[in-house]
Amino acid sequence: LTTYEMRFCASQSWERSNQALKEQLPQATLEKWKAATQEVCAAAYAPYRQGTIYPQMVVGCDDRLNRVLLEELKGLGE
Repeated sequence: LTTYEMRFCASQSWERSNQALKEQLPQATLEKWKAATQEVCAAAYAPYRQGTIYPQMVVGCDDRLNRVLLEELKGLGE
């Protein structure tokens, strides 16, 4: 896969996890969550900021954090 293709796949996965969160969280809470995860992921991958892989790493990080929250929310609903 090319960097572009990997970035596209990562963004598609993030879109799905983000949509799932939209269905479970109030809009204000979702906006706070997105701001927090973006800040955390940007800091975590700051050493790669100048690289072409940086956007993919940040989107992947956002997606993984979304999926962890979705798992926590699933546990609360049972």
